[in-house]
Amino acid sequence: MYDRDTRKRAMALIAQGSSLNSVSKQTGISRSAIREWRTRIDPLPRVQSPPCPRCLADPGVPDDAAAYSYLLGLYLGDGCISPHPRGGYYLRVACADAWPGLIDKCRAAITTIRPEGRVCVLQKQGCVAVTSYSQHWPCLFPQHGPGKKHERPILLEPWQQEIMDAHPWDFIRGLIHSDGCRITNWTEKFIGGERKRYEYPRYFFTNTSVDIIKLFTNALDAVGVEWKSARTSRAAKNISVAKRASVALMDAHVGPKY
Repeated sequence: MYDRDTRKRAMALIAQGSSLNSVSKQTGISRSAIREWRTRIDPLPRVQSPPCPRCLADPGVPDDAAAYSYLLGLYLGDGCISPHPRGGYYLRVACADAWPGLIDKCRAAITTIRPEGRVCVLQKQGCVAVTSYSQHWPCLFPQHGPGKKHERPILLEPWQQEIMDAHPWDFIRGLIHSDGCRITNWTEKFIGGERKRYEYPRYFFTNTSVDIIKLFTNALDAVGVEWKSARTSRAAKNISVAKRASVALMDAHVGPKY
């Protein structure tokens, strides 16, 4: 048996992104005990749940619209919502282990939108699932539905469109952080008989949903970023941003994942 403070310390380490092995080594607690605490209903007191802005008599929008716009981009790129057997829903956003800064930003955005839920970071092979429970995730992300996103229409509600229009860079950042990247291309040219290497950065966004691609390119158009369609692979569609001025805009407002 472990006391309350011991459980609380172990769960704090898990919430910070530590793996089961790491927490077990730091605390001396068995992995099976930590796994049980992580998956069962949390006995520790929670923050009182704020009202869902979409469930009010006069529906509104999340207080922090910029955080919501960013989280919407993450959800459309690499997120999913699944029902809990005892009611309510889990929001899960997959984040690669290689980008700890992205994991932190994702957790912060989720906590900002629904602060009553504990945000868990569940280790998978090569990635983590940033996970949070709430009764209201489908209210906040009405794009939730059966099947894969690219197999059903993905359209924004008017209130979501207003948020995205007001905070397009946050939305773009969320999409790039989920299904995009910033890379450095290079080429070689002969100048004066000498071979010279030139490097230039560019951004890519890849998704299999035509609707999500359209939402991304509409947002780019709104902020003055030039883009073009790149090669496709296995029905996935790629959007490239390579013009110097547009890359500079993306660097100023999005930047590489870290």
